[in-house]
Amino acid sequence: MFIQFILAMLPIIWLIIALSGLKMAGHIACPIALVITIIEALFLWKQKLIDVLTGGVEGFAMAIWPICLVIVAAVFTYNLVVHTKNMELIKKMLTSVSKDKRILVLIIAWGFGGFMEGMAGFGTAVAIPAGILCGLGFEPIFAATVCLVANTTPVAFGSIGIPTVTAANVTGLSPHLTASYVVLQLAIMVIVAPFLVVFITGKHEGAKGIGDYKEILFITLMSGISFVVPQYLTARFIGAELPAVIGSVCCMAVTIILAKVILKGKPSKFDIELEDDGEALTLKDAIVAWSPFILVLVFLLVTSSLVPAINGPLSSIKSSVPIYTGKGASPYTFTWIGTPGVLILIAAFIGGLIQKCPIGEIFKVLWDTIVQMFKTIITIMAVLATAKIMGYSGMTQSIANFIVGVTGSLYPLVAPLIGSIGTFVTGSSTSSSVLFSKLQSSTGAELGINQAWLVAANTVGSTAGKIISPQSIAIATAATATVGKESEILTKVIKYFVLFVVVYGLVCYFGEGIIIG
Repeated sequence: MFIQFILAMLPIIWLIIALSGLKMAGHIACPIALVITIIEALFLWKQKLIDVLTGGVEGFAMAIWPICLVIVAAVFTYNLVVHTKNMELIKKMLTSVSKDKRILVLIIAWGFGGFMEGMAGFGTAVAIPAGILCGLGFEPIFAATVCLVANTTPVAFGSIGIPTVTAANVTGLSPHLTASYVVLQLAIMVIVAPFLVVFITGKHEGAKGIGDYKEILFITLMSGISFVVPQYLTARFIGAELPAVIGSVCCMAVTIILAKVILKGKPSKFDIELEDDGEALTLKDAIVAWSPFILVLVFLLVTSSLVPAINGPLSSIKSSVPIYTGKGASPYTFTWIGTPGVLILIAAFIGGLIQKCPIGEIFKVLWDTIVQMFKTIITIMAVLATAKIMGYSGMTQSIANFIVGVTGSLYPLVAPLIGSIGTFVTGSSTSSSVLFSKLQSSTGAELGINQAWLVAANTVGSTAGKIISPQSIAIATAATATVGKESEILTKVIKYFVLFVVVYGLVCYFGEGIIIG
């Protein structure tokens, strides 16, 4: 089992070494990982050639539609707002709340990023906030890093709760109970995460010690508490679909109000430097500047499962295509209209027209965005093909089985780690739920541990895996125009991944006895 575990881990080990040790670009390292996976699946896991090839093709299909589609759409929306010069107005509005970079990061990366994750997912929560931070003048590598760290805990309820709902459906557990356990296990890090993004920002801007943070510590604390309390109440009494959405809205409102009341616009050494042209913004100016983003949020909301009268017909416009040929194969479904990428593209085009951008220029911005993201698309296609082949061949399951076999009664300590491996490999918390939720449930029954608690731990751990997933890092580099610097970002964020996984493991181990017991 140990040898099989090491062999199954080879693509992951290669990615870690290539990206962090060899400083290799993602669009080079990830295709090599795919080649390693194909060779192992064929000669060690004895999978048929046709099954390996079709598994990889299914990965390519998933990478293009919906993942690359939604990422291109999100970055295109940002690029279009920059092209029409409306980003300057957005900067002015954001800095009217506070010029303090730490507060801006709380609002944009943590609050707004959580909202985008809850509504759309698929990388939008990194791409759009990171782009806005760059537009405000933040250093690109920093913007990518801070958005990756911020986009952790909301992932459990991304895309209207899909990861948690999927985990409950796969195991036959109550979505309400599973969602409640997920929030309980996330709670500590929901409060800690705002402090992390604030301290990362302060350190980047030259903070000398805790004294440089004292005036915003209460705001930061309340930014976490105002997220987690509504999140738990929503999960407990409404369900798994809206915790991230409602939590992030409450968080942004509380953060903005407290920043206005406590800081009162007083200058600090962390203030962003922007020239004031002295012109007052009208309500019309504000609406026009934000129109693409407003339309994105409106379209995602009215077409979500919360509005079945619209969601149903749009979701039915789809095609199911048989791709994978192996055991357990099911057709891959392309949803043509009711998918975030298409909705964001439509919103961006309408928003561009509202901003009086000629249609020819809009298409040029779209083409330039696709060219800008070409290397990112290669990276994501390779990652998803690798994930599919690892999953179908049994390599991913071999990794999980070994961890379960060697930990015994200490298994809850590593249950979140398994969820994080699923997300590291696939880039998706939902895929991690599909891969490992049943394993977590069965292990719970075998060890006499609450099954829902371990299934929740898988989803919780999957949120940590997002920080270091090659797919997430590729999205961050695309949004901040730092493609080729994936290794630099990975080395900056990996310590936060370790922190999240360790805390989640301890919460899972001790919390099961305290909360469930």
